[in-house]
Amino acid sequence: MAQINPLFSVPFGLERLPDCDGLNRELRELFIRREAQGARFANPNPYTPRNKELFESNFDLFTWPDAPVARLREFCLSNLARLVAEINGYDAARMARLQIVTDAWFHITRRGGFFGVHNHPMASWSGVYCISPGVHDPDQTDSGRLSFINPFAQMYLDAGNAQQQFPYQLGNYAFDLQPGQLVLFPSWVQHQVMPFYGEGERITVAFNCAMSLR
Repeated sequence: MAQINPLFSVPFGLERLPDCDGLNRELRELFIRREAQGARFANPNPYTPRNKELFESNFDLFTWPDAPVARLREFCLSNLARLVAEINGYDAARMARLQIVTDAWFHITRRGGFFGVHNHPMASWSGVYCISPGVHDPDQTDSGRLSFINPFAQMYLDAGNAQQQFPYQLGNYAFDLQPGQLVLFPSWVQHQVMPFYGEGERITVAFNCAMSLR
């Protein structure tokens, strides 16, 4: 049989912050307070489809001086740096020259909130960190899922390729995010947040990174 190789793979990075309960609690309290201030901390120019049940902050989150935000920024960006070094084969000297420009923001989603299909064309890497997934209704299995659109979704489909198995499958891939979970992915990948049907709030932090060498 011919040798099979995944020639056009899409790298994702998955990490989990240990003992995250305390940090997540502090972040939740901070974000709820900032949300209550309305337009002062809201994204002034939203463009991705969403509804009023989702609050999106402005994009300067990782510049905030608050200690919980600084700890989260370190966790997210240090993990991204390790991923970039690994898949590019960069040594320590090359990594010391790497400059990262970052946008970051938070989402608070309540019952019925969603965030439409989009990508991030002005960045190379993006990430999502989960503070709280909320409490999903038992009969809503897709509630709040972070869903990635398969980049081969528009290819011709018939009996010869319809049942390809992982990592060659043609369907989308979705994450049921858990507290402390970090998902890193190439910014060009289309993705969306499915409608949240549950109690409490689904709270996440997202960020985009553009990189250059000094």
